[in-house]
Amino acid sequence: MFEGTVWLWVGFNVFVLALLALDLGVFHRNAHAVSVREATVWSVIWISLALVFNAGIYLFWDVLAPASGYSNGEAAVAFLTGYLIEKSLSIDNIFVFALLFTYFAVPAALQHRVLFWGILGALVMRGALIVAGAALLKEFHWIIYLFGSFLILTGIKMALHREQEIHPEQNPLVRLFRRLMPVTQGYVGDKFFVRRAGVLMATPLFLVLLMVESTDLVFAVDSIPAIFAVTNDPFIVYTSNVFAILGLRSLYFMLAGAMGKFHYLRPALAVVLVFVGVKMVMVDLYKIPVAVSLSVIASILAVAILASLWQNRRGYYRLQP
Repeated sequence: MFEGTVWLWVGFNVFVLALLALDLGVFHRNAHAVSVREATVWSVIWISLALVFNAGIYLFWDVLAPASGYSNGEAAVAFLTGYLIEKSLSIDNIFVFALLFTYFAVPAALQHRVLFWGILGALVMRGALIVAGAALLKEFHWIIYLFGSFLILTGIKMALHREQEIHPEQNPLVRLFRRLMPVTQGYVGDKFFVRRAGVLMATPLFLVLLMVESTDLVFAVDSIPAIFAVTNDPFIVYTSNVFAILGLRSLYFMLAGAMGKFHYLRPALAVVLVFVGVKMVMVDLYKIPVAVSLSVIASILAVAILASLWQNRRGYYRLQP
């Protein structure tokens, strides 16, 4: 799986860790509420980095991974399609983040810290899931039908159940943690743990982090099989996933307050999941070209966004005297 590309994996992960260290250690050293303007700037930065990386794949893939079996153009389109799928599916994470922060009354200045460490943990979990998924698909081809069927059912469920309810007190991970370690009554600055009277205690901020990690694991089970419908190359799957996740924090701060305005986005995500699931199920009958998949997914999302904006504009004019 990694033969001849170990240095590529190591180099990419060192690059990501350097970006995260720069993010937390320099630009967000002091906890503060992230403004929409700051979030927009960071969103542009993360998306630009992903596109630059995509261009690098197009120009140098034959040198970086000559044994992959992909041409430069095929690898670049696969990365872009995977990135678009993961980016669109991460919209669901934003809904959940907003609900969690509201439920736990997390101060605006502490939300970035939770998302930073939450996303760092998500990168590790997703990396493990991608390696496991790639190994399973290589050894057991029939699993692709299982993945595809799961995505179709998930898409149908998403279309039929639009309202998402979160009950943190019922989360088994949170309930188990409360039994194992005492939790302080309120937040203690930006600390996850404190020691009081010689007793190590967690703060509610760590409980929020646990919720973020556990819900992301659920979303990863949906999104990672979707990218395997585009390509089986673990490096392309991993890097497209990582770039989408890295930009999730800034996307949250930029869009959290406006998510209710995109009425048709969630149904569109359901259609995307069903389409990708069908693509996986029929892979041995007809393999839909990656370029076609990219066009279909981009069109579905574009129509949903434009329809939402048109609906909002029509509603605005109806309210005018």
